[in-house]
Amino acid sequence: MADKIKILSEEILSNNWATLSKVKYEATVADGTTEVAEREVYNRGNGATILLYNAERGTVILTRQLRIPTYFNGNPDGLLIEACAGLLDKEDPEGCIRRETQEETGYTIGDVTKLMEVYMSPGSVTETIHFFTAPYTNEMKTGDGGGLDEEHENIEVLELPFVKAYHMIATGEIKDAKTVILLQHAMIAGLV
Repeated sequence: MADKIKILSEEILSNNWATLSKVKYEATVADGTTEVAEREVYNRGNGATILLYNAERGTVILTRQLRIPTYFNGNPDGLLIEACAGLLDKEDPEGCIRRETQEETGYTIGDVTKLMEVYMSPGSVTETIHFFTAPYTNEMKTGDGGGLDEEHENIEVLELPFVKAYHMIATGEIKDAKTVILLQHAMIAGLV
């Protein structure tokens, strides 16, 4: 397919927290003809997410934090309940999610299981997310969590019964795609 796409131009529109580009390209479509189109492409790097679960107690660890883009799309307080996650920067996905778990939740985890890699919004965002799960116990709580001050994170750590968290999808209290995917995986796999 790469030989069927030709980038004609790329203009950087913003290079702040991530890079937003306006791309003009030519692509060969299914009938063999070529079409020229323009799209905005947002490159923020790749990320990782994890669902911490305690099968014995039937609980999961989630977070609540301000996600200002959701405020602009109808979320009245901008707060979102979600699974722990972060950008890879230059780390490998497992190293990233271990660090983010410690920073955001205060848990130092043992074994992790990688589930999949998913494009979350492929119409305009380059990011893929690496999905993980890991069991947790009270003994793994080695810090307070809450995120990093220098990243302006103000993260509330939530320990919820899995049944309640799963039900929060139906009530609309959990609307974050990566969290919905992880909770549905946990249900299907019988993790909790």
